[in-house]
Amino acid sequence: MSSALEAATEHQARARVTLQAALAAGPSHAYLFRGPRGSGKRAAARALAAEILAGAAADPDDARRRALLDPSPHPDLVWIAPRGAQHMVEDVRERVIRAAAYRPFEGGKRVFVIEAAEALRDESQNALLKTLEEPPPYAHIFLLTSEPEILLETIASRCAPVEFAPYPAEVLEAELAASPESAGTAPEEIAAAARLAAGDRERARLLLSPLGRELRAEADACIAAAGAGELASAPWKALLERATAAGEEAEASTREALEEEAQAGIKRSARDLADEAKRAGRRRRTEILDLGLELCAAHLRDLAAIAAGAEEVAFARDRLDALRTEAAGLDPGAARRAAGAAQETRRSLDLNVAEELALEALFFRLARLLARG
Repeated sequence: MSSALEAATEHQARARVTLQAALAAGPSHAYLFRGPRGSGKRAAARALAAEILAGAAADPDDARRRALLDPSPHPDLVWIAPRGAQHMVEDVRERVIRAAAYRPFEGGKRVFVIEAAEALRDESQNALLKTLEEPPPYAHIFLLTSEPEILLETIASRCAPVEFAPYPAEVLEAELAASPESAGTAPEEIAAAARLAAGDRERARLLLSPLGRELRAEADACIAAAGAGELASAPWKALLERATAAGEEAEASTREALEEEAQAGIKRSARDLADEAKRAGRRRRTEILDLGLELCAAHLRDLAAIAAGAEEVAFARDRLDALRTEAAGLDPGAARRAAGAAQETRRSLDLNVAEELALEALFFRLARLLARG
């Protein structure tokens, strides 16, 4: 196994065994890399692609080196990711389905990677099915997903699974502490980010960014206001405004990137460009609002733990003093029910409910649950 693949699967024993076996026996035509966001799927897929391409190249070291670059200049490694909320159907047709019919530009293999496969529309998945059923002998297709249940069963069943687990909090904490981006960050805040990330490297880094810190503060303020019964100022609006601002920023940056591609010769209609940018904005807005509610639920779980005398399992290691004050005299069972209510609201937002009304109802419910006496 290459050093890149060893590094990518260092804390993923099941994935490592699967990929070792694949390289020893000869790789399958299709793999489904499935596991939570930030668990190393991308790095492992890139490393496996590099080994497949190197194994069929006249100069294995050079092929491996180019395939490991991100973005990769290797002509036989095609990597697509959604610009917006979903993959463009034509992008999948042109860059994967039709391209797979052409023989390798160099060496004897081609690898196609579809990142965030859960963002494939049913039309794209159905179009991809024939390629998965009857792939050319030189083609290998990797699907990466954090939500495998969204994929059609006909797609998932034709791929060999590669399982990834959430990263242990201790591993994330050590990585964050060693990162230059965390220089000057208090160890307690790093420990909190590692635990609140739930095994997601990307989320852990986000929580230590200005956006993540602001979102945590707003979630904490919302729970504190509910606990004090002070909801006249509608504190939940801060979460909505933070998510909206993040969505607008993502929409603008996506539109700028698409306009640059258009200038480089990639043809899209003005309508397609606007729609794709809007989808990216909506996706980012949803992600940030969901994270805000998850942080509210985590805060409530911490209150339940501290009220029950189990402070050692609290996630927010950097805010223990404030949590102790909030938890004084609180019924642990009520705090646990409040955390469950926050999670219920997260799930309800997937059903396109009115967000502001859902959050208003949630925080008045939390105020009732957290009331003392």
